[in-house]
Amino acid sequence: MSQEKKKNLSEFTPFSINFNKKIRIGIVVSEWNDRITDSLLLGACQTLLDYGVLEENIIVHHVPGSFELPSGADLLYAADPTLDAVICIGCIIQGETRHFEFIAQAVAQGIMRVGLDHRKPTIFSVLTTNDMQQAEDRAGGVHGNKGVEGAVSCLKMLALRQELDEKP
Repeated sequence: MSQEKKKNLSEFTPFSINFNKKIRIGIVVSEWNDRITDSLLLGACQTLLDYGVLEENIIVHHVPGSFELPSGADLLYAADPTLDAVICIGCIIQGETRHFEFIAQAVAQGIMRVGLDHRKPTIFSVLTTNDMQQAEDRAGGVHGNKGVEGAVSCLKMLALRQELDEKP
């Protein structure tokens, strides 16, 4: 295996964030493939805490599967308008049928739509892998933790929003 293939995809340059207010972040997590999604959730939560998000301002809810992530995010925004962003965490593993393609595409488009509809960062932190080993490699294994990446993306998008809101 080449060195490139072993790269930790979650490596990023540490950055500083200065929020004017205490940010509130929702996380919607799929129960399907919970061994993987639990690891992604831990990575996301730890990253948010490391960057100063208060534990009580990280609101976690579970949905049955990845297909329900967009609906869960939409429900979360509707129930709590004080949320600044939502991270959607899931894991879709290729099977023997085309079901994988339909689910992955619907989830990606749904999460994007929820973010655009609510005009708030809504982060796609969903693994779409060929097998369980690839999922494990991206949920704290040799390729890092996609949950960490989702949290970093969320914080960077919130920083962008703040920067744009502060422009005259």
